[in-house]
Amino acid sequence: MNEKQLEIQLNVPENASYQMVEVDKIRPNPFQPRRIFDKKKLAELADSIRESGIFQPLVLRQPIAAIERYEIIAGERRYRASIIAGLTKVPAIIRDFSDETTREAAIVENLQREDLSPLEEAEAYQAMIKELGLTQAQVSERLGKSRPYIANYLRLLGLPTSVKELLQSGKISMGQARTLLAVKQERQLEKLAQRTVQEGLTVRQLESIVNQINATKAPKAESKTAQQRKSPFIREIENQLAERLGTKTLVVAHSKQKGKIEINYESMSDLNRILELLHISLD
Repeated sequence: MNEKQLEIQLNVPENASYQMVEVDKIRPNPFQPRRIFDKKKLAELADSIRESGIFQPLVLRQPIAAIERYEIIAGERRYRASIIAGLTKVPAIIRDFSDETTREAAIVENLQREDLSPLEEAEAYQAMIKELGLTQAQVSERLGKSRPYIANYLRLLGLPTSVKELLQSGKISMGQARTLLAVKQERQLEKLAQRTVQEGLTVRQLESIVNQINATKAPKAESKTAQQRKSPFIREIENQLAERLGTKTLVVAHSKQKGKIEINYESMSDLNRILELLHISLD
């Protein structure tokens, strides 16, 4: 289902017929990319619902054999606020969605509505790649965003857990997080992230420090001449691998039959992300 078809399914006309569904027969969507719901905003929405009711019905998935409850496709904030407001039933439109459409609808609906945190947005793009089998280019096309925009968000998933927490809590910005990704050593990256918070470093100040760190440790890059000698076929393989894995890749041919593939990773967290994409488990 393309994004236009999803919009038709998710947008509820004012005159659409709906039914009242008991809240205890509804469950959140397991593919919901949002992890944190602002308590203050939920309380404000609950007050509005108590005062005026719900103007826009929820969109629910028809129960399937294995799940006896309706599944939220669109409207989880309204659902949560309704519970806070003490409602026992909510208005809902029932749709017959497949698992794949449910995944895509949950992601697209949230990306189009209330702001997600940078990490939640990155995880939503990652879910479209991993769960729906899309490339970065296809995600870009479906959502109307540039490929560099998608790639920059996906790179955030390679941050160490402690730095992700700083980003999620708003203690560092996305610009600062992206700058920190240029630090190759994970422990050094974590220390610099803490320093950024403690000293209130701006992105420009942080860039200057990162450049100093990397100045003495810059790896010897593949020469421009060597890159130009590569066949269009090899360059296309590199581009497709980079798209799929969300990181720089190099294909080095030693002969017509042999060579190697180099996959860059920024940290152990980024390595784990790449291993997941490749369906490699070390358990």
